[in-house]
Amino acid sequence: MLNGDATLSAFEQAALDGDILVWREVLSEGPLSETISSAEFWKQRRSWISDGFNETEDGYTQKVIDEIAKLNDEYDEINLWFDFDMHCQINQLGVIMLLKEQVNLSEAKLYMISPDDYPDITNLKPIAYLNGEQLEDLYDCRLAVSEVEFYAASNSWELLVKGDSEKLMHWVDTNKYWGNMHWLCAALKAHANRKLINAEGLNSVEEALLTIHQNGTSSRIELYQQFWKQYPIYGMGDKELDLYLASLQDKHPINIHE
Repeated sequence: MLNGDATLSAFEQAALDGDILVWREVLSEGPLSETISSAEFWKQRRSWISDGFNETEDGYTQKVIDEIAKLNDEYDEINLWFDFDMHCQINQLGVIMLLKEQVNLSEAKLYMISPDDYPDITNLKPIAYLNGEQLEDLYDCRLAVSEVEFYAASNSWELLVKGDSEKLMHWVDTNKYWGNMHWLCAALKAHANRKLINAEGLNSVEEALLTIHQNGTSSRIELYQQFWKQYPIYGMGDKELDLYLASLQDKHPINIHE
């Protein structure tokens, strides 16, 4: 399973067997509920994505629901290719919870590929920027999802759904059992910190975008690029950042050039 279509082109270069499923959701934004495999969960997500990202409900069904339905097939193993950032790690968290509810994992082995290091590469870029040979090497270094990871995922998901940033941060700071989910801790911290509101009524992402703008960046595309460079932990795409820019403009009018 790949996190987004950008990663798909890299896999065309790799000699890796098996079906490819592309995850096209953004669970770090919008409403969540605990039972991710329920029809109500996906109905809620489809409605929110359609409203917030200019997507039709039929388009969402085709791109997301129909793709996830591939998990109904029987597999000997399932490999999750998700990067280190908040966007990817929360998506992976949701996928693990979905698989926990839907799939007989005693039959299908579950693995994660979330690289934090690679030989001879400094400042490792997202999976989509690696070539086929590098992806094959990463596959050989994949990490198993066991009871420890399911414990961390289940508790993290429960707190994420509740939306209580203080309790989530306390869990992150005190939990000692992350197992192979080595990036999830930092991702959840970023998620919780982004909910904090400053004296001007701005959350941390809005505050960061405002600072970038005040430092002389007024082009929307350049705002994206500066944010991605300065805050890679978030992993947000342009459509996600547009939500924050729109909110920022409502609270603190700024002039953005298209």
